[in-house]
Amino acid sequence: MPMKSLLLAPVLVLACCASSAGTGPQDDARPRARDAGIVIGPLPTGPRNAITDVPGVRVGQHTLIAGDTLRTGVTAILPHEANPYLQRVPAAIEVGNGFGKLIGTTQVDELGELETPILLTGTLGVWRAADALVGWMLGQPGMAEVRSINPVVGETNDGFLNDIRARALSPAHVVDALAQAGSEVEEGAVGAGTGTVAFGWKGGIGTSSRRLPGGDTIGVLVQSNYGGRLTIAGVPMPGHLHDPRAPAPAATSPDNGDGSIMIVVATDATVDARQLGRIARRALAGLARTGSVMSHGSGDYVIAFSNAPASRRAPGAPMPAIRALPDDALTPYFEAVADATEEAILNSMFRATTTRGHRGTVQALPLAEVLRALDRASALQPARQADGI
Repeated sequence: MPMKSLLLAPVLVLACCASSAGTGPQDDARPRARDAGIVIGPLPTGPRNAITDVPGVRVGQHTLIAGDTLRTGVTAILPHEANPYLQRVPAAIEVGNGFGKLIGTTQVDELGELETPILLTGTLGVWRAADALVGWMLGQPGMAEVRSINPVVGETNDGFLNDIRARALSPAHVVDALAQAGSEVEEGAVGAGTGTVAFGWKGGIGTSSRRLPGGDTIGVLVQSNYGGRLTIAGVPMPGHLHDPRAPAPAATSPDNGDGSIMIVVATDATVDARQLGRIARRALAGLARTGSVMSHGSGDYVIAFSNAPASRRAPGAPMPAIRALPDDALTPYFEAVADATEEAILNSMFRATTTRGHRGTVQALPLAEVLRALDRASALQPARQADGI
């Protein structure tokens, strides 16, 4: 059978099924981008093609769907298996456009380290999530004398599909996400991506990873909720796809070019906070490839950390004297993070399903139309194994 038939025939059926208005968090029949023949860059992925390919990183999520109005949730990224306050990791935050609420930025900028899990949620849930994270951290073993914690919580605005003013996120939802943390990462309309919108289509949680020739791994997780001129594998999609806003009145359209994205970058490379800042900036190159211009109303943030054991620090202990990579060895890491960010964004949209919510319905990205356009542009490749070639 020719490649076009192999790639498109099953997706045509799936896209038709996924176009009905529903509220389910994820359709397991919708493929990830790589499974559909979209291969971003030459570097191989890790075995899961996920941020959890970085050893020790875990992800947990709580999806909150209730009635016709609540479509939100929380996604937790744990940097390693131990208590992150007692084993702090080097970290950096890069701001592409600062229209957002990212709790904990100044201390990370000042000290260059992360001391809690990272939480992602909806805009008006960040303070409740931060408070719940502090309570959870204080209850961990070895924390009885702790009197200051810097929770890191990011957000995107899910107010089209979610009744954001209800502020429905509770401490129990946050604790559940933390408790669920593991190596498998659900994608699409789940967790913090339950109510998000990207380029007028359903956005969500997506992840990807890259393995470097020397054995290091870079993993990325995104919460996509932004706009622009959707571009997939270098092919601009406007003109190839039907208008996702057609069923909705223009006054309530979920896509005006604004929005936000949270990008979390993890690595096991031995790098310091300054170098993590350099790596974080290159994640924005992957964002730009998808068609974002980081518009006025978009909050575009990258949080990067390394969980290399040699880089961790206990409270009150001297900064570890690590043998960080030389700066002139970082270019492959820049390439890896840009490619993984681009693919994670595509996965967030490929896996998301049509969602009906508070102010209307947001359609899933029509995969059949996308793959036809990519096939005409010769932009599809045979699917590779998860760990690359």
